[in-house]
Amino acid sequence: MYTAIAPHLADVPEAQEAADLLRACVHCGFCLATCPTYQVTGDELDSPRGRIYLMKSLVEGADPGLRTQYHLDRCLTCKACESTCPSGVRYGRLVEAGRSLLEKRFPRGLAARVKRAVIRGGLAQSAVFGAAVKLGQLTRPLLPAGLAASVPPERAAGTWPAPRHARRMAVLDGCVQPAIDPGINAAAARVLDQLGISLVRMPRVGCCGALPHHTGDTPGALAMVRANVDVWAQALDSGAIEAIVMTASGCGSEVREYGHLLRHDSAYASRAAQVSAATRDLSEVLQGLGPQLAERIGTARRPAGEAARIAYHPPCSLQHGQKVRGHAEQLLRDIGFEPQPFADSHLCCGSAGSYSLLQPALSKTLQTRKLEHLLGTRPSCIATANIGCQAHLQSGTSVPVRHWINLIDGLLAATPASA
Repeated sequence: MYTAIAPHLADVPEAQEAADLLRACVHCGFCLATCPTYQVTGDELDSPRGRIYLMKSLVEGADPGLRTQYHLDRCLTCKACESTCPSGVRYGRLVEAGRSLLEKRFPRGLAARVKRAVIRGGLAQSAVFGAAVKLGQLTRPLLPAGLAASVPPERAAGTWPAPRHARRMAVLDGCVQPAIDPGINAAAARVLDQLGISLVRMPRVGCCGALPHHTGDTPGALAMVRANVDVWAQALDSGAIEAIVMTASGCGSEVREYGHLLRHDSAYASRAAQVSAATRDLSEVLQGLGPQLAERIGTARRPAGEAARIAYHPPCSLQHGQKVRGHAEQLLRDIGFEPQPFADSHLCCGSAGSYSLLQPALSKTLQTRKLEHLLGTRPSCIATANIGCQAHLQSGTSVPVRHWINLIDGLLAATPASA
């Protein structure tokens, strides 16, 4: 798609990046078939192709107006269109560049800025979010039914094995995961410990930067990215860790973009690329180890009957953002679970980070559709790989929604130590 950058935007990095990415688009429209928001609204401006036209006009100097902001805000950034696009358009990077450019040219009103700042402050600060969740748990009987359903139950993390193996990997604690389901990382540590890998936490690592990045605070996001790179790159260089493990695919998708985000920063570019290259989703670390886990669990303790029948929801940030597909499902099959196929598994559940707070109507519609497909398989449990998806889906159903590593850890925990 030919794009001529407006003269007054010639020196704006976001405009140049957007123009470069726009040129790959050939207007084919394949993306319409896999865009969740277009499936709901039927409005082409709520599709990647429609938003691409809006961003093209923005780069070429048109007055952005509220319409462009409205439709870019409604994009989930699920990147399903990237998995479909025959021309390889990096739509995720394009829409982020477009949003950043739009923020500069068309600042939001005070109310919108305050709302986004509150979301960033409430979710990206684990201590603040943890306190809010604890308060919700204590006052759950007094809360309206809808709000009470969104408060996660109290869960114990369980034991975390002391580092004892030569092979060590770092894990990101995350912002909301420690409060919503603190047992996920501990379960990952226990499973990896049985396979000869010690999972270690690094206290000086904070938010991955995704929340501020996706809510318009690019400088704040990059400050978080640099702080994390300082810690992780040093640990990688010293040999203290061999990889960085992500148990939340939304965070993993962001960290894998560190090299791109800091590519123009001469002080950080190479180290950020090093961190991105060392990042692994937990399912990648365990890829191919299903038979070994099955042997440890033993035939007698493999799930059977209704307990084996589960539904696995692959997060967009994993299957489209990181292009990691099939590993978790295969691991679950190897140990006896039976993940059921369901319609539209490639479409977003509507969580998408802060999207459910900023676009509640669209988010709820997508949640309802996703749950209809998942529950139609009559699962005993829904498994997933991202805390945002887990919490969002759980708020709409009484069927347990868990991270898949908890299912593996549960079977291993029930296995005698001598097994």
